[in-house]
Amino acid sequence: MGKLQEFDITFTNNKVVYGPGESISGTVKIRTGNSLQFKAIKVNCQGSCGISNKMSDSSWALEEQYFNSTLSVADKGTLPAGEHSFPFQFLIPIAAPTSFEGPFGKIIYRVRAVIDTPRFSKDYKAQRPFYLLNLLNLNEVPAIEHPSYAVTTKKFSYLLVKTGTLMLKARSDLRGYIPGQVIKLATEIHNKSGKDTGCVLASLIQKVTYKTKRPVFDLRTIAEVEGTGVKAGKHAEWREQIIVPPLPQSALAGCSLIDIDYFIQVSLKSPDAVITLPIYIGNIAVNLSPSRPMPTSPVHCDATISGVMPSAPPAEEEPEEGLCAGGMASEEIPTKSHSQQDPSGQPVTMSPSAFSHAPGAALPPSHRRPDTSAPLFCVSTGATIPFFTEGDVTPVPTSCSLILPPEYSSWDYPHEPPPTYEESCSSADSSFNSRQ
Repeated sequence: MGKLQEFDITFTNNKVVYGPGESISGTVKIRTGNSLQFKAIKVNCQGSCGISNKMSDSSWALEEQYFNSTLSVADKGTLPAGEHSFPFQFLIPIAAPTSFEGPFGKIIYRVRAVIDTPRFSKDYKAQRPFYLLNLLNLNEVPAIEHPSYAVTTKKFSYLLVKTGTLMLKARSDLRGYIPGQVIKLATEIHNKSGKDTGCVLASLIQKVTYKTKRPVFDLRTIAEVEGTGVKAGKHAEWREQIIVPPLPQSALAGCSLIDIDYFIQVSLKSPDAVITLPIYIGNIAVNLSPSRPMPTSPVHCDATISGVMPSAPPAEEEPEEGLCAGGMASEEIPTKSHSQQDPSGQPVTMSPSAFSHAPGAALPPSHRRPDTSAPLFCVSTGATIPFFTEGDVTPVPTSCSLILPPEYSSWDYPHEPPPTYEESCSSADSSFNSRQ
């Protein structure tokens, strides 16, 4: 670096994660071996979003800027040999969106410092990223404490002679969760036909929309669980749970170029039947106070999480109203496989601190289920802030793969992008009630 031996940016208390409306402060450190002439020393703080139609393309098709502030910490002069420090401070706008990095776009924040030297001399530059977490409070979403449910009826012919009808109904206990919480899923299958159904599959799916001129929909399976089929003429219930892994929050308030949606898809093969339950992933959990009681939904589960015991069997209870329609005896559907178990068949156990501090964190590689049946689709489900482990440690920057959520498995994506939470809640309610 010639005359310049050190040129670095440090943040106060080494803090790298900030919230909207906070001040970000730090110091520009310069060490020179000889005197260095300069026209100005400037520090810039910038937040922006860029998206593209091509994966990992840094040439953005569309961009938007959230703030761009520049501070001159020193005017024209000469830096004598030795160490020099220049403090800076910036205010982060209240409307700035959460940091995000995905395969087709990014929301990034960084502080840059420049030593502007005289003509024909080399300018010196340094930069350091920081991360913004604009908390999504699920309690601000209307009807978030109510179940999300949907129902569909499939009519089909059997051997070109017999006709049959199949009803598929699914319900989650809430419409919003935070990483580390458990989604309690209840599924009912009423097989009024002479043919056995195929397996039932429940998947937690993420949809990221990059709003280019021709929007890009990046859909992927985050976790999935599979149950056995239902015999001809039988009514069956399937109750399972899915742990919400570290994931970017739903929506990105303040960003008009990237949307994030989540939904649970429950599907049958043979006959093909699919329903979707839109849900929210946030940072502040639903407050189930006495005035907002938790919906009762006894469930079984094969996975555990530290501080939560989803695998404990429920107490003996009467069947819920609305299930076992028509008075038919109801069978329980056993679970065949769960992506949130490691290859040894043991439940995945995760530290609550990893969820509470890092919605972009990943499961350890030993807890990922290998999938050789199909190739992986994209490299990332998107990251928000650095991965934190327990104790006082240095955050890992976003270039590290550890902060990316797990790549569980890949099966065929839906042919059409699923509806958003707002688009489908009212229609789901009406369709469910009409079929009671």
